[in-house]
Amino acid sequence: MERLRAGVALCGSYCTFKSALDTFERLCGVYDVTPIMSEHSAATDSRFGKAEDFRKRLTEASGKEIVDSIVKAEPIGPKRLLDVLIIAPCTGNTIAKLANGVTDTAVTMAAKAHLRNGRPVVLAIATNDALGANAENIGKLLVRKNIYFVPFYQDDPVGKPNSLAADLTLIEDTVSAAMEGRQVQPVFARVKKYNI
Repeated sequence: MERLRAGVALCGSYCTFKSALDTFERLCGVYDVTPIMSEHSAATDSRFGKAEDFRKRLTEASGKEIVDSIVKAEPIGPKRLLDVLIIAPCTGNTIAKLANGVTDTAVTMAAKAHLRNGRPVVLAIATNDALGANAENIGKLLVRKNIYFVPFYQDDPVGKPNSLAADLTLIEDTVSAAMEGRQVQPVFARVKKYNI
């Protein structure tokens, strides 16, 4: 049986890259993965690591060239290159762009191109403004056809009360449900209780 063809896209939530790259490598063992990076995530060195090192891990794990430009991402739709697109991490910036139809990065072009075929896009959010400026955009996407969310939680409700992060261990469950046209439930992941 052929493996599901999954695009796995990384946006510039650099603080989550370690767990995102570990997740990417895990997904390469499950799916036929095509790596996709926003232009900024593909080129920016940060205090969390060098872009060259991130790119190397993605290409070595997948055995494929990274889709890192709008030009490279555009054929995803017309050539029907993917069965599912997973954006992990999906930043608040990308959430806002997807919610409002802005296509100006490799990741947003991949999503637009893929969605034109009525195929699922799975979002694993990681943003400090999810319950602030981006709450409206998340709401728009929660009801959008063919958009599915990896269950998420408040990762630091005391220190960063507007911040949400996806439970990356639930990506495969979310993809399985999305391929059947369902949002995996509950969309709010259970986490430990905090002393407030």
